[in-house]
Amino acid sequence: MTTTASARSANPRSANLGLGFSSIAHSFSHLFTLLYATVVLAVEKDWGLPYDTLAWASIPLFVLFGAGAIPAGWLGDRWSAPGMIAVFFVGLGGAAIATGFADNLTQLTLGLAAIGLFASIYHPVGIAWLVRNAANRGRALGINGIFGSLGTAGAAVVAGFLADRFGWRTAFFVPGAISLAIGIAFIVLIRRGRIFDVAHDVAPTAAPGRGEVRRVFWVLSVTMLMTGLIYQATSVGLPKLFEERAGSLVEGTFGIGLLVSGVYVFSALSQFVGGEMADRFPPRMVYMAAQLAQIPVILIAVMLSGSALVGMAALMISFNVVGQPAENTLLAKYTPPAWRGRAFGAKFVLTLGVSSLGVSLVPIIHRLTGSLDGLLVVLSGFAAIAAAFCIMLPVDRPAREAVAPAE
Repeated sequence: MTTTASARSANPRSANLGLGFSSIAHSFSHLFTLLYATVVLAVEKDWGLPYDTLAWASIPLFVLFGAGAIPAGWLGDRWSAPGMIAVFFVGLGGAAIATGFADNLTQLTLGLAAIGLFASIYHPVGIAWLVRNAANRGRALGINGIFGSLGTAGAAVVAGFLADRFGWRTAFFVPGAISLAIGIAFIVLIRRGRIFDVAHDVAPTAAPGRGEVRRVFWVLSVTMLMTGLIYQATSVGLPKLFEERAGSLVEGTFGIGLLVSGVYVFSALSQFVGGEMADRFPPRMVYMAAQLAQIPVILIAVMLSGSALVGMAALMISFNVVGQPAENTLLAKYTPPAWRGRAFGAKFVLTLGVSSLGVSLVPIIHRLTGSLDGLLVVLSGFAAIAAAFCIMLPVDRPAREAVAPAE
């Protein structure tokens, strides 16, 4: 399954199909990795095991979700970005179906780990592919980001609905079958030449200087880790936080799932807003403002419960994701195109792999304190660190002021 990137130029139809499938894949990467965050509430009742014990089963998933990013990015650069997306759809579907057959904690952990491994393909490959084919990067990243947020939102409601109505295993079977079907359709379109890659950026930018590349690499390494820690811990801990402090608003696992989904649906549009801002304003300033805005909102959430907590959680997540298009724009701007898949792979090792430490904070803090209030305080500290490091990013310069290009 190879592409003819070196021989083909930009094609609007291929670019639009690529944006569509890339957006679906982005949605699935978050939906599948977060199914268990809600399903665990049903498994807890079915197997009679404590939440703290079952929560650890998802740690390998999140570690592999990040650790697999660099090899996936390398394969996307050296082999085929569309080919890797096909592997993503088919492998993710098969792993989810296998997880649904788990009969004990070991099998469940292995199945979830396989989901994390195949899900790791999307971010380094899909976003690099999207950036390469997009005429308006910020807008394309914003649209793509909306689907990512909708995937996060859909995980809770899909898992909650299927687990309550048909049993928790169905929450893995149904999404898995859908992913397999989409993967087959995607392969057919590649075979027919409807979808392919391009050799060079459709919208090239001025090459940055070597010193700027090094500085951006180290600064973004810190900020991306902090934002990843916040995102990971929030996405996994929110169902339990709502169950404890907003559970009176709804009934059952499905009800909690609806609350979580509502929060992420609300925050989804912030990705589009962030993308438009990244196109219209200096990405550095957009990115810094997003980090600063998170701090007071997270701290206020510590003191709230019920519907007020749900509303503040929606703002908290919105500010966490609104800076993502600017972050990806900055990374693409300071990375040579031939290395972009590996650069995004390194990013997601931090934001999805190393930041899985944020997931481990959920059971640790809950066991030590009996609640997740302390988690929110820690997350506000992560946002403050990210904001402080944003100050060190290079000031955006007009293209005519570009200095010697980096190798």
